[in-house]
Amino acid sequence: MPVYAPTSGFAGQRRHPRALLFIVGVHAVLIGAVMTARMAVPVIDDHGPIVVDPIPIPPDPPPNPEPPKAEPQQAPRADPYVPPREVPLPMPTGPAIDTAPIPVPDPGPVIGTNPGPVPIPKPMPAVVRTGPRFITPDWALRPPYPDDKRRLEEEATLKLKLAIDERGRVVAVEPVGKADRSFLEAARKHLIAKWRYKPATEDGRPVPSSTVITLRFELE
Repeated sequence: MPVYAPTSGFAGQRRHPRALLFIVGVHAVLIGAVMTARMAVPVIDDHGPIVVDPIPIPPDPPPNPEPPKAEPQQAPRADPYVPPREVPLPMPTGPAIDTAPIPVPDPGPVIGTNPGPVPIPKPMPAVVRTGPRFITPDWALRPPYPDDKRRLEEEATLKLKLAIDERGRVVAVEPVGKADRSFLEAARKHLIAKWRYKPATEDGRPVPSSTVITLRFELE
């Protein structure tokens, strides 16, 4: 900033206000110019210049070579067929061959033991079977009449299959066809408890057997 020293010539004079305003304005313009000049100073990069290294681009790979074309193979030429030559063979010479049949000598009688007649096996004897025979007394024939059927006055006829053991006892009673349950149970209990048979036999030996009977329940 410039400094103005007072002079002796103007020491005793009175300064004008306009002159002071002009001096102040000039100083303001100078100060603004100095400040503007400082702000416009370019910034220098201390890192040095930027160096760009170009990267080479690899060239395109060459195209795949085409496989060699196989040449067509020619079939070998067949040699023309040459038939073999017929060579005549000489006929063999030798003694004459007798073609008459050779006689077979008679062996004579066969000497050995005579086995005799072959025995014929005897047939197996038939098995003798007998069936069961009823031996129940008359007083034990009729089973008791079911009470509910007696009140309703119903009657029935049952066809029953009896299984009999080797002692002649009835061991099972099964209906043949339909049968009322009340009549069937009454018959089954009575026949197993009271009925007796002479057992069936095979060659005199007692065996189990079975028989079918018809039993009627009739009201008197």
